[in-house]
This record gives sequence, structure tokens and C-alpha cells, in this order.
Amino acid sequence: MIIGRFRQRWRRWIDRRIPRSDDQQFTQKNIFILPSGAGVVFGILLVVMLLTGINYQNSLIYLLTFILGALFVAAMHQTHSNLSGLHLALVEAGEGFPGEPIAFRLRATAKQAAFAIRLAPEQHDAHTIHVDAGAISEVELATTGLRRGPVQMADIRVDTRFPFGLLTAWSWMRPQGQGVVYPKPVMPPYEPGGDAGGETSRRDNQTTDMVDANIRPWRQGDLSQRVLWKRYARTGEMVIAEWEGEHRDPQWLDYDQFPGADRELRLSYLAALVESRSHDRQPFGLVLPGQTIEPDSGPLHRQRCLRTLGRFGFDTAPEGASAA
Repeated sequence: MIIGRFRQRWRRWIDRRIPRSDDQQFTQKNIFILPSGAGVVFGILLVVMLLTGINYQNSLIYLLTFILGALFVAAMHQTHSNLSGLHLALVEAGEGFPGEPIAFRLRATAKQAAFAIRLAPEQHDAHTIHVDAGAISEVELATTGLRRGPVQMADIRVDTRFPFGLLTAWSWMRPQGQGVVYPKPVMPPYEPGGDAGGETSRRDNQTTDMVDANIRPWRQGDLSQRVLWKRYARTGEMVIAEWEGEHRDPQWLDYDQFPGADRELRLSYLAALVESRSHDRQPFGLVLPGQTIEPDSGPLHRQRCLRTLGRFGFDTAPEGASAA
């Protein structure tokens, strides 16, 4: 219990001393330094040598002890200065589905070269970087979002033992920027606008009626599922079938199309439909209570829709969305 209280007080003190920020400049005000395990052994060795020198009044042992002591002091200065002056900035907060790694991209700069800087997010793998003076070094750290909504990077411990490993200088970066975890895609039991069996007349027409199809040559980026393989086998010509329905009015994915489902399930349905429409390159719009994203297509539109679904209920005015 005493240890727990000490940790809580230590945590509160760190929170006050190093507030959350997307920009962190490391200075003597927020850098801590202590001997490492090797440094503790080295210090004990110095004490033993000093006592031996005193006991035997041996000048050579005195000299060696003082030289090693000076080396320890120099190492302390070098280790601290290796971290001091480093600047870290959060460049981009990642997005993804639940259970996927959410990448946060950091940019490091330094007035003087910084060697063997270790960035260690809590409960995640550490990365070691070297930053040349005046240069820019970028690193991606990942966290995992388990639930839909904003996700924040855990505190990042930044430390170094360069050059001799006798001391550890460390601090923290506590990013303020948030990534987004999308809703987990769940295919709805029926297509919006279709019957309860999940079939739509448009799809039936696509699969049975080739009369309305427009045939065009295959182009780079076309999905292989759209290739008329039978014709390709007969003629050797790779063509794509586009049905008239694909150029009709864009579809609207509406939150109110799934009555009876709770909010999270509706959002999961919409996420699955966004993925499906984006995969098929169909233009679509998204309607949520109080928010509307106009119809469009492409990767940016997909990302904007998924981001809006991920932040729904957390933000009042997501990017790219307009009030209905």
C-alpha cells in the first residue's frame, strides 16, 4: 500500500512537471539522471579502491581512483547533454480498426547530435534512434485501440545511456494528440434499400442482365472481380463490365436505416457498408444524426467517413462533415 501511494504521488508530480503536449523540448528542467546497474557497480568499485588506497597509503591506487572518478563525472555530463536539446513533435496520430496497431509518427530534431535515444511507450516495444545535429529523424510508435473512439498514445519514456552506460538520463513525452479507432465492421443482415433477404434488384441485374452493361478495356487499378474472364478466355481481350446502375445516383448510408439496433451496432453496420462501397468504388454519402458527409468516393472519402464514425458521440463537429 505504501508503494502504491508513493507511485500515485510520483505520477501526479510527473503530470505537473511534464504536462501533456505534442511538442516536447528536453532540458535540465525535465531530465532525470541516475546511475545504471553498471554505474552502481562502478561506484562500489571506486569506494573499495579508495578504502584500499587509504589503508595501504598507495599513491598509484589513489591516482587510478581519482581518474576513474573523473571519468564517472564526465560520463554524467555527457549522458545528460546527449538527451538535453532533443526536441520531439507529434506529426501524425494514426487511425485503424479495433485490435489493429495505431501508429503515431514522431519527428525528432536536435541542436547537437544525440546518440542511442530510446523511445519506449508503456507496454509496447521500444525504438532506438540517432539524431544528427540539424537533421530530422522520424519514428513510428504504435499503440492498440480496443474500443471505438479517440485513442491516445501512452506516455513515452525517452532515455539514453550513451556514452558509457554508467548512467541513465531519462524523461517522458506525453502526447496530447488523439488517433481514432473505427467501429468494428459488421455486415448488416440486409442491404439498405433492399429486401430482408439481403438482395437488391441492382445486384440481380448485374449478375443476370448483361444487356445493360457497358464494356470497356481493362485499366490499371480495376478490380479482378470485374474482369469478364470468360470473354478473356475466348478472345484474349481483358475487358471490364460496368452496369448502368453503377453510374446512378450515389447511395446514402443512413444511421436511421437500421431501426432497433443500438448505436454501436448501427455504426458497425455503417462501417462495413463504407468498406463495401469503397471496395466497389461506388460513390456514397453518410448521414448521421446532426452530421452529413456529401457523396463522394476514393480513399480520402473512405477515411473521412470511417473517422467520422469512429468519433461519433465524442466530437460535435468532425472534419469534413456538415451539420444537417
